[in-house]
Amino acid sequence: METFNPSSIALPIPYTLANPSASSSNSTTLINSNIITSPWMDPRIWSRLPPRLVDRVIAFLPPPAFFRVRLVCKRWYGLVFSNSFLELYLQVSPHRPHWFLFFNHKSLKNYVYKNNNNHGSERPNYEGYLFNPYEMTWHRLSFALVPPGFSPASSSGGLVCFSSDEAGSKSLLLCNPLVGTLTPLPPTLRPRLFPWIGLTVTNISVDVVVAGDDLISPFAVKNLTAESFHIDGGGFYSMWGTTSSLPRLCSVESGGMVYVEGRFYCMNYNPFSVLAYDVAANHWCKIQAPMRRFLRSPNLVKSRGNTILVAAVEKSKLNVPKSLRLWGLQSCGTTWVEIDRMPQQLYVQFEEVEGGRGFSCVGHGEFIIIVVRGSQDKAILFDFYRKRWLWIPPCPFGHLGGDSGGELHGFAYEPRLATPVTALLDQLALPFQSFNG
Repeated sequence: METFNPSSIALPIPYTLANPSASSSNSTTLINSNIITSPWMDPRIWSRLPPRLVDRVIAFLPPPAFFRVRLVCKRWYGLVFSNSFLELYLQVSPHRPHWFLFFNHKSLKNYVYKNNNNHGSERPNYEGYLFNPYEMTWHRLSFALVPPGFSPASSSGGLVCFSSDEAGSKSLLLCNPLVGTLTPLPPTLRPRLFPWIGLTVTNISVDVVVAGDDLISPFAVKNLTAESFHIDGGGFYSMWGTTSSLPRLCSVESGGMVYVEGRFYCMNYNPFSVLAYDVAANHWCKIQAPMRRFLRSPNLVKSRGNTILVAAVEKSKLNVPKSLRLWGLQSCGTTWVEIDRMPQQLYVQFEEVEGGRGFSCVGHGEFIIIVVRGSQDKAILFDFYRKRWLWIPPCPFGHLGGDSGGELHGFAYEPRLATPVTALLDQLALPFQSFNG
């Protein structure tokens, strides 16, 4: 590929570049006579660009830059509300960046179920903290539309799923924080406490799985069933009508699931294994975890389109150093292969900071972030492509909200200005809103 040489392009407008070796008097003469101009930012060139071409340029901007240029003029400010621009954005926008969205709140299972009179009034409006792993920078996102009594549960396709905290039929909200939209889903059919929730969103479909924590009495839960929601642009929808039975002796922490090639995956504890749900077959199965007798704090993530298991390995009776390892699930769906390890010196530092509290993980694209539980600013980033491990900088927004006792909960997030599938959900939401009212 030839090296780009600006001087090889003939510009229609003459220009003069100042010579650094020239005398100061000559430079002063040039400046005073306004001869020095920038050939690449000359307004006589850029002011003649057709609006359609300008829109194409803006559509390629990353989200922080896009929201900055909206301040330039009324027309650019209104682009996010323009159907023609959003259609262009969906056509030409490059591959979505692999970013991460973090919330700071207490784990739901840290407190006992509260009644309607006092639950949900303790927190202010939600704030999210967007982390850009390419530039190692943080951005603040507002979730002011999300009402109290809801907690983030999953994310996909630019939408963040919030689930109601109250025991009973779960109400789910899909929020696009960039454009400030909030779309409700019909409530689930079975009463649950803190189920596991999986979400996958495309431009033409939404699939949601809610599983486990079935309320078998007002004071007891059991992992018995799962129910699924589906809608697509072809006109097919199933509003929690697809149910399935979970494998026996499931013990899963509440939280999100990982979706990879038609399957949702989640971690099963005591003993360690992986639960897999085939969406098309409506069937659950168990996959044996590697080195399950020696794992500590195992987590499932999706990275580079693969299912990855991240866990600490501790063989107390063997002469093997403690480590943090990554395994990838092979295409056969039952075999794991170790793909990387945290450097031993870094693991010693990480173990000291972690102090046996455990850790959570979230993966997106070529990145995996490992967050120390109970911590608001201790996390390590692993970059698959560069094969490097490094501590991420702390969030500058006041200890991530300053919620005492809170901890980081992370999700993979793709910033999107448009999510066309929400139009289908809006059509479904109307009758349910009137019914509930």
